[in-house]
Amino acid sequence: MKEKRREMDNTKITGFFDKDTQIKGDLNFKGSFRIDGHFKGTIKSESILIVGPNGQVEADVQVGYAVIDGQMNGNIQAKEKVEIHATGRVTGAIISPKLIIEEGAFLEANCQTTSKPPLPPEEKKSQETPPPRTDS
Repeated sequence: MKEKRREMDNTKITGFFDKDTQIKGDLNFKGSFRIDGHFKGTIKSESILIVGPNGQVEADVQVGYAVIDGQMNGNIQAKEKVEIHATGRVTGAIISPKLIIEEGAFLEANCQTTSKPPLPPEEKKSQETPPPRTDS
């Protein structure tokens, strides 16, 4: 009997930190992940990150899509979209092609709406200063 391949449904929550959970470290996941507890570290995924109303996240985040209902301190880089709902509080920097901010949300961040990721510091310096001329 052939085994059927299951595709990941990004609309289903595949991971969850409850409100009494405190975790430090690196988080990588597939599918949707919801944080209602405290998380500090880095988060990387191609999927959806949801910071619930009780969630407190202090992290550098690289995800496909972010939904913020709680508190987020750090840098968010999303491939698709960042949504900050009315109960959301974001402090840091946001890079995303789309940014949605509901009325009542708190935002203190540098925002860049682009689909291009920022250049690493080494490449940025090489583009800013032309190479020295070698005329003989």
